[in-house]
Amino acid sequence: MKTKLMRMFILACCMPLASTALADASPNIVLILTDDQGWSQRSGAMRPDVSDSYSDYLWTPNMDRIAAEGMRFTSGYSPAPLCTPTRRSILCGSSAARSGTEFKSSWVPSDHMTIPKAMKLANPAYRCAHFGKWGELMISSPEECGYDVSDGHTGNVTGGMEDKMQPFHIAEDPKRTGSVTDRAVQFMTEQVDAGQPFYAQVSYYAVHLRIELLEATLKKYQQKGAPDRAYPHGWAGMLEELDAGIGNLLNALDELGVSENTYVVFMSDNGGRGTVPGGNSKSLPPNAPLSGAKHSLLEGGIRVPFMVRGPSIQPGSICRVPVVGYDLLPTFYALAGGKDTLGNEIDGGNIASLFANPKVAAVDRPLDALIFHRPNRGMSAARQGEFKLFAKVNPQGKIKSSQLFNVELDYKEEQDLSGEMPELADRLKSLLTDFVAKVVVDEPVKEKLNRKKKRQP
Repeated sequence: MKTKLMRMFILACCMPLASTALADASPNIVLILTDDQGWSQRSGAMRPDVSDSYSDYLWTPNMDRIAAEGMRFTSGYSPAPLCTPTRRSILCGSSAARSGTEFKSSWVPSDHMTIPKAMKLANPAYRCAHFGKWGELMISSPEECGYDVSDGHTGNVTGGMEDKMQPFHIAEDPKRTGSVTDRAVQFMTEQVDAGQPFYAQVSYYAVHLRIELLEATLKKYQQKGAPDRAYPHGWAGMLEELDAGIGNLLNALDELGVSENTYVVFMSDNGGRGTVPGGNSKSLPPNAPLSGAKHSLLEGGIRVPFMVRGPSIQPGSICRVPVVGYDLLPTFYALAGGKDTLGNEIDGGNIASLFANPKVAAVDRPLDALIFHRPNRGMSAARQGEFKLFAKVNPQGKIKSSQLFNVELDYKEEQDLSGEMPELADRLKSLLTDFVAKVVVDEPVKEKLNRKKKRQP
């Protein structure tokens, strides 16, 4: 406490000097990644013009604070509809079609560009840390991928996945939200004290099943009445406790005096679940109003809450340009001062131009579309501008049938426009199939690992 007070006193006494230093300093970046949180699962609206793009039952004031102090991306997407492919994709800036569409993939992250490698390439002074859920079957450790500090090879079980079908579980550190937050705050404090710019990814285990929360929080929601969607009281309480952890992160940035020079990015690893154990099946689906849910490439599986707060971003601003999690690596690299190209495996684009002007027509990416691919579930999709092609595919990725939606207007994906706009539908089909055909084909994991071992001295 004394250290924090002294730091605040020095900043207050030297405010003009501190402001100048912040303006010249490399920005800090904090990526907050939640687990299985749907687009509408906040107490603040993702789209002000969509009345059910939020919940008046849930309570997420700190997530809402990021939106109020920054920019909401109404068409923000996770790279995949499940956790590990999204985490690999974000880490390496490559679409899941390239880096692996399922838990198991031959893609070895440490063999490729990663966010911490890119940050240090832009500015070697950066210190990088990963706290919380790393992912299932990621092959490479966080340290092998360039992180200086991490929680190691963590996954769903680390965050309390056992007995996931029971309605709720009372715990002392529910979903490890408190301890993950504490380690992140300690890391940020150490870097500020050392005068080092930092990148911290805080990958929370909540709100992935199983449901864990404090007893007092459970009682609060049991007394609150019936939830507005088909999730139980305990799930809503778990989300509020997750939000409190995020609030502690934001408060720490304020107390450290670095909020004005720190970008805070918030998103979920995939859309919300279609069902939550203990929820009332007669209520609205947990992921309403979007169609589909986790595991699907319909909007409910991949459109997620996506907000950014930081320098040059107008508070309360809204951007309707589609963005995706694999845009983050090139964006962070540019924010850190990087100028060189990062190779032909980077599928994302730098979205920093949207921070100052959210009405920029498009993001400059190697491919003028967002690509989503999950052949094991028979699905592929491409989003370009307001339109999205949703395709049913065979295991080799060949399109069997498709639908075209204007998901800016028709986010429930109810009106197929293929008959009205056949040229656009055909163009998106060609774009999708050509890209999938060109990306690296997965090799068996065992062969890839054996080859990697032979390279080691």
